[in-house]
Amino acid sequence: MLELLLLLLPLPFLLYVAVPQIRKMLFSGVCTSTTQLPGKVAVVTGANTGIGKETARELAQRGARVYLACRDVQKGELAAKEIQAKTGNQQVLVRKLDLSDTKSIRAFAKGFLAEEKQLHILINNAGLMMCPYSKTADGFEMHIGVNHLGHFLLTHLLLEKLKESAPSRVVNVSSLAHHLGRIHFHNLQGEKFYNCGLAYCHSKLANILFTRELARRLQGSGVTTYSVHPGTVKSEMVRHSPLLRFIWWLLSAFLKTPQQGAQTSLYCAVTEGLEALSGKHFSDCHVAWVSAQAHNETIARRLWDVSCDLLGIPVD
Repeated sequence: MLELLLLLLPLPFLLYVAVPQIRKMLFSGVCTSTTQLPGKVAVVTGANTGIGKETARELAQRGARVYLACRDVQKGELAAKEIQAKTGNQQVLVRKLDLSDTKSIRAFAKGFLAEEKQLHILINNAGLMMCPYSKTADGFEMHIGVNHLGHFLLTHLLLEKLKESAPSRVVNVSSLAHHLGRIHFHNLQGEKFYNCGLAYCHSKLANILFTRELARRLQGSGVTTYSVHPGTVKSEMVRHSPLLRFIWWLLSAFLKTPQQGAQTSLYCAVTEGLEALSGKHFSDCHVAWVSAQAHNETIARRLWDVSCDLLGIPVD
């Protein structure tokens, strides 16, 4: 009888009934920490839109001095004004950062270090997804170059300041897509074969491996680090793929808002008592399962060394 009734009900009504329940299941992660951040300094990359902007807004709401590190400064200024208006915090600053150009990364770090005496929170949020094969200004494949190597270099340049400001935290935004990723050292730049979807997955795996190795190296320093899966979010990340834009539109009722997507980054940035979980991966504000390769310490250490070599950083 129930099955017959369901068949007779119009689809819009079924969706009306089902969507709230499905959304409740999918969007369970909420940062409930009430930690306030007066006197703290935070940097959020890619903060002019989407998850990054919402993360920056939440940090500003808690009283932090927040730097929006953006490729598009004009959009960054608009985002900063919006955050200032909503939070009443005028200490929201915009600085140029193009993660596809190591000169820009070094210029940002140099300017920041000259301007600030402390850094308590670094959120490596910016990224790109499924773009056609292209290279960064330094000749790196775009996904691995921006999503991994760009943030690797930025973190390296700011690491001493993070140590001086301890306790401090580094949050790397990864993705559930890392499960499809593999680190092929013989094809790290996509020279031999390339698929834009898999290139994104490989870079997100690199984010997790970087987080694990960074945590190992930072033991006892007072700096802790976490990787996060924000969930499937309505954002500009799918702009390079017409197919994904259509799928995102089709499933829009089931996607997280940027504010919901920012919760796990915020959780790892401000929640007290997470120090023992440094190096772990989080989703929906809980420790999450990662792929077998993401657990591989040998690959993590080799990726660190290869990344240093590519970026001209001394391997210690």
